[in-house]
Amino acid sequence: MAVSEDAEAGLAAKFAVVRKVADERTWRVYLGSEARALGRGGIALVARAAGVSETTVAAGVSEIESGGLEGLPPGRSRRPGGGRKKAEETQPGLRPALRSLLEEATRGDPMAEITYCSLSLRELERRLAALGWRCGKDAVARMLSGDGYSLQGMAKVLEGRQHPDRDDQFRHINAMITAFRDAGDPVVSVDAKKKEQLGPYHRDGRSWRPGGSPVRVRDHDFPDEKLGKITPYGVYDIAANTGFVSVGTSHDTAAFAVHALRLWWQREGSLRYPAAGRLLVVCDAGGSNGYRCRLWKDQLAALAAETGLEITVCHFPPGTSKWNKIEHRLFCHITRTWRGRPLASYEVVVNTIAAAATGTETTALTVVRISVYRRSASRAGISGSPGR
Repeated sequence: MAVSEDAEAGLAAKFAVVRKVADERTWRVYLGSEARALGRGGIALVARAAGVSETTVAAGVSEIESGGLEGLPPGRSRRPGGGRKKAEETQPGLRPALRSLLEEATRGDPMAEITYCSLSLRELERRLAALGWRCGKDAVARMLSGDGYSLQGMAKVLEGRQHPDRDDQFRHINAMITAFRDAGDPVVSVDAKKKEQLGPYHRDGRSWRPGGSPVRVRDHDFPDEKLGKITPYGVYDIAANTGFVSVGTSHDTAAFAVHALRLWWQREGSLRYPAAGRLLVVCDAGGSNGYRCRLWKDQLAALAAETGLEITVCHFPPGTSKWNKIEHRLFCHITRTWRGRPLASYEVVVNTIAAAATGTETTALTVVRISVYRRSASRAGISGSPGR
């Protein structure tokens, strides 16, 4: 049957619209109905106009003529067993070949039934091709999933050696927190956050901006001697659910840590707990507030004499710092606020920390920027001085 070029172009335009909304079965049957209406030569014409194979159009015609429209189960576009066969079905030795490759690249703990492969999907595809097997990376991923493998990231769950007294330390910390809170005495969780470089540096995450105008940052993170780094030190009041952050512009020393605690007491703690005679400080076992740091103890003794407080310190066991409440009550929200945003200046740091909020309620934050003296000055007993 002869059809003009304009008529064929009209069919192509109509097919392009229908293809966007039709599933596989509807598309196949629709093409078959158009081919039957055109008569002799309709299958070739429809296939050419729709950009599909004549087999697809012929299958639609056959399905209409045989009454097979009612034969498929609900929700299916093909009969069971129809469609292209899987690579592992057409090549019976493919799965054993893949397993032999995985044998030498599998890692993990067999007792815990946790395994992973050190080779990428494309590398496995290349190695299978070198052995004479035709298999794409999607088929490799499907077979890996069937054998119990999955694509996973790392999980920070290993906490070092399991000391027999470790659980007792956690129970002791919880009991101390409960006793202080029941008595109306302040309990704070303290820690120093990771140092951050100031300037136009890349940070993980994304932020909403007009299309085509991403924030431009440097392609390398070479330190800027002028801007330097900042060290946020947080004091989280567990009972009041409030955070106090001191942003240091020099070293993270024990003197700096105690000075941040001093500022919190002067500006918030003494006003919130006017009758308190003691203070409980919960922290991890290392860093500027570590249990081996003598300067930390010396400066805490000076703070106790200055304020008249009886200061008790509870350290978490080594390797369990993420159990400290400040990590998941304060620092995680600060990190989320910084995602996709360069820390260009001290003002940006202070303002973004103050804007940190949880998903359900705002955590009241007081941010103070302070500068601390160098290590030599700290050893001389100078605990820091407020900055601008």
